[in-house]
This record gives sequence, structure tokens and C-alpha cells, in this order.
Amino acid sequence: MTTTLPARLLRLLSLLQSRREWSGGELADRLEVTGRTVRRDIDRLRELGYPVESTTGTAGGYRLASGKNLPPLLLDDDEAVAVAAGLLTAASGSVTGIEESSIRALAKLEQVLPTRLRGRVGALACATVPVVVRDGPQVDAGTLALIGAACRDHEVLSFDYEKRGGAAESRRVEPHSLVAVRGLWYLIAFDRDREDWRTFRVDRLIRPLATGRRFEPRALPAESPAAHIRRSIIDAPYRYSARVTVQAPAETVREHLHPLLPDRVAPIDEHSCTVRLGEDALPAITRRVLDLAVLDAAFTIDAPDDLRDHLRSRLGRLLDVLSG
Repeated sequence: MTTTLPARLLRLLSLLQSRREWSGGELADRLEVTGRTVRRDIDRLRELGYPVESTTGTAGGYRLASGKNLPPLLLDDDEAVAVAAGLLTAASGSVTGIEESSIRALAKLEQVLPTRLRGRVGALACATVPVVVRDGPQVDAGTLALIGAACRDHEVLSFDYEKRGGAAESRRVEPHSLVAVRGLWYLIAFDRDREDWRTFRVDRLIRPLATGRRFEPRALPAESPAAHIRRSIIDAPYRYSARVTVQAPAETVREHLHPLLPDRVAPIDEHSCTVRLGEDALPAITRRVLDLAVLDAAFTIDAPDDLRDHLRSRLGRLLDVLSG
């Protein structure tokens, strides 16, 4: 066998790195090979120094043992560029204390990359200028790592959760996925006490703890975590809400709005539609209204008096500036 792993072995190694444990049958299905081929490929990885352990159980399985003696990380071309791009833009996100760590990690990555990739990653680094934005809630990198490990290992999480009003409640959940949306991190999880799926803002989690108790993963009631988050955000009760009727086709309005908002657009006919807006702060929902105002289309707003007064005040200030 040559020092360059065949594509199938790279795929097998990638699968072993993505989850705590796999059964032999699952690996065979993913790789579209027989169980005998999986066992032979596992032996090849072991010969190369990868500590693949066999696990006991009904069907038996495999896992990649952790430790400091792992062979070098193997990335294909696209994966290497994707990792570099992620490190370059990490500083502009909502994770605290990650800027210097990202720079150090990128420097280490460039040192071990093949020559053909070092040039691509170096060019990306030279051309990329991340803009640090700190106008929203921040989350700790350690918290994200803890939650991510619990999602991967199917481990029950416990934490206190701060609700919109400021009160905190204890939660025990089966974590499923972490999703980053609009500068915020969300945890999708099954709440054991409420016996239903819930979406949690990670910045509102207080003292999250991995309990060590395992669970059998449940099927998410959506086609993907992104779809679940989108529906949760749309259907959530907001402090401020408005219904806007726009004299423009629904498709035109959808293309103009934030990627999460198109599901709030409902056509009235071929030439008009309604848009449901919801936010927890007046400045935020004002920005949503202004997004619609820049469309070359007439619109009307059905909203509570406090929101209408706020809009009049802000728009009146803008008119004063323009006429001054």
C-alpha cells in the first residue's frame, strides 16, 4: 500500500472522526461495500497508526480513540480551503476570545499543508479582511465545544435557561444540533421534562453541564436543523409584531428579505403579498420595516400603537435631517 490513502480509506477515516461510534453495518452502508471490506480497511488504518478500537455490543462497532499520538490530520483540497476560510472569518463572529486562537491555528495549518494547497490558502489569507462585529450577544468557545461534544456523543445536557423576561428555569435536554443564525447560536434539543422539541439561545444558557447519561437519538421533526430553526424563529412569540401589506409580488419581496424571513411572506394575489414581522426589540423591527421601505412598492402597516409611535418618531427624525 502506498503512503497516499485511497479515497475509500479517507472516507472511512472521515466517518470515524465525525461520530463517537459506528457499527460495522453502518460503515458498510455508508461506503457501499461489504462488512468484510470494512474490516480489512479498518486493519489498514491501524497499520498506518490510527488507533481504531473495536467496541462490544449487539452488532459490534468501531471508534477512533482520542489521544496525543494520532497521525497527522488528513484533509482533501476543498476541506483544507474550507478550514482556512473558517479560521479567517472566525474573528468576525459571535464567539468570544477566539481571534488569537484562530490566527495560531491557521499558522499551524499552513505549515503542514502540501505545497499545492499552501499557495491557495496563503492567497485566501492575503485577500481576506474579516470585519469584527460585536453588536450582539457573545458566547464562549468552551460552551460551544461542550454542547457540540454532547450532540455528537448523544449525552444529556442540563442547564438553567434565561427566558425573555429574565427568569431562569432548569432544563434537561437531549441535544441534537447547534445552528448559527444572524449572529446568534441556537441549540436544537428534545426537552425531557416537557417531552417536546425546543430551540434554545446558547447565550442564555447558564452553567451548561454534560451529565454523562447517554440517550438514543430521536428523529428531528423537520427535514434539516436549518429548516427546524427557521420554523422555530418564525413561529416564536415576539414582543413586537407587525403585519405589512406590500403592493409587490411575493417572489419579489422574498428575494429582497433576509434569508430567514421569506417564509413569513404570503401572496395575496399576483401583484401583492403580506409580510409578518416579529422581533423582541423596537430597533430590530424598525430595521425590518425599513428593509421593506426601500422596495419600489407601496405598503401599509398593521401594528400596535407603541410600534407605530416608534416608527413615526424614527422616520420623523430622518425627515428632519433630510430637510435641514
